[in-house]
Amino acid sequence: MCTFLGTAGKINENDVSSEAIKKSELIFLEGYLWDEGEPKKAFDKAINNANKVAMSLSDLFCVDRHKSHFLNLVKNKLDITFANEQEITSLIEAKNFNDVIDFSKQLNKLIVVTRGEKGSVAINGEEIFECDIKKNLKIVDLTGAGDLFAAGFLHGYINGLSVKECLEQGTELSSKVIQQIGARL
Repeated sequence: MCTFLGTAGKINENDVSSEAIKKSELIFLEGYLWDEGEPKKAFDKAINNANKVAMSLSDLFCVDRHKSHFLNLVKNKLDITFANEQEITSLIEAKNFNDVIDFSKQLNKLIVVTRGEKGSVAINGEEIFECDIKKNLKIVDLTGAGDLFAAGFLHGYINGLSVKECLEQGTELSSKVIQQIGARL
């Protein structure tokens, strides 16, 4: 993927409202926007003022480019991490998905992994939750699938649904967006 961030790549700490962050139950960060310098300062300000922090690793390119930083975030700063199987496997240099499960259990944080045709998995400490994909979809465009999955999951999460129900909501939204052109429903 060759994502063009436009002006978003120039985000800095002045763009982050500490007051808005403090009032939020949860903030969601995109790995696409993480970079050394000003964007890192913006991330740090947001994380340091947040009640809970969720982040998407966004793309394998981002993971490979910022591996040590992302690993530190996942281990020490994030409450919820979203990744696809390829991203999390690369991040922890796993040999197989069991390594991902073991890593996630040790963290004792919520790790949510989308696995394409294998559905999705959420690991929260020793608990593992799985959700199958929707069947018989006419897949047109995968743009936005991860973002809509995270949106559905987090909507359920902040509304007190179970982790399994959150996975189902994420799957529902991502299943809708991949059946159309573009990332907005």
